[in-house]
Amino acid sequence: MTDLKVSFLGLGVMGFPMAGHLANAGYNVTVYNRTAEKAQKWANAYNGDVAQTPEQAAEDADIVFMCVGDDNDVRQIGNKALSVMRAGSTLVDHTTASADVARELYDACQAKQVGFLDAPVSGGQAGAENGQLTIMVGGDDAVYDTVKPIMETYARHSQLLGKVGSGQLAKMMNQICIAGIVQGLSEALHFGQRAGLDCNAVIDVISKGAAQSWQMENRATTMLDNSFDFGFAVDWMRKDLGIALDEARKNGSTLALTALVDQYYADVQKLGGGRWDTSSLLTRLK
Repeated sequence: MTDLKVSFLGLGVMGFPMAGHLANAGYNVTVYNRTAEKAQKWANAYNGDVAQTPEQAAEDADIVFMCVGDDNDVRQIGNKALSVMRAGSTLVDHTTASADVARELYDACQAKQVGFLDAPVSGGQAGAENGQLTIMVGGDDAVYDTVKPIMETYARHSQLLGKVGSGQLAKMMNQICIAGIVQGLSEALHFGQRAGLDCNAVIDVISKGAAQSWQMENRATTMLDNSFDFGFAVDWMRKDLGIALDEARKNGSTLALTALVDQYYADVQKLGGGRWDTSSLLTRLK
């Protein structure tokens, strides 16, 4: 058991297993979740403590990890935690949020001599549960070097990409790529089904060539089975794409395909699929 005290704020489908990996690695973990029952469920599964407020969780912590919903959650919960954090401690935000809110929180941390990293993750629920996440990080070298070995309890790879905000900008690129790939895969499967092909057999072949992708390897079969009740929700993807589109308007980049796929996801929401996996883009073609 290490003497390092860490806290984890937010026990959703990502945060719950991520905090669990920290506890299993021997860290002293205190968790906070707005739904107290979820925090107690975590405590029953792992060796750790439950706090009733973000402030209680963050007090005396060496490192506070946070994985919450959106910019407003980051501001609200992050600032509450920061209000009691001591100089020399570190706040790490794993939320997928805007680069602007990352910079705001960094400035607030600087005023209190608290380190800060924006560190959104990729890999989905399965990656979190299996400790195989990829982490895109923005911040200062010294802070990253301190936190990196701890994040390795739930990540297969992390990389510092530049100053604060760089992690969030990289995550926007990640989501932009995924949106286009899932739409292309959906159209290919739709085409194959209408053509009367054995699409499972076709995927087995083309996944060995240039068309291969993580989405093809991990989602093609479930898409063909019309199974979408799992994974990364459409509602969350629309939130993420909205952040990317907002940033594009600021930096002058053109995201025509991303904007189109975002509207396709709106169609899926209208079908009642807000909580379906992002691979459910196929449903609107049927």
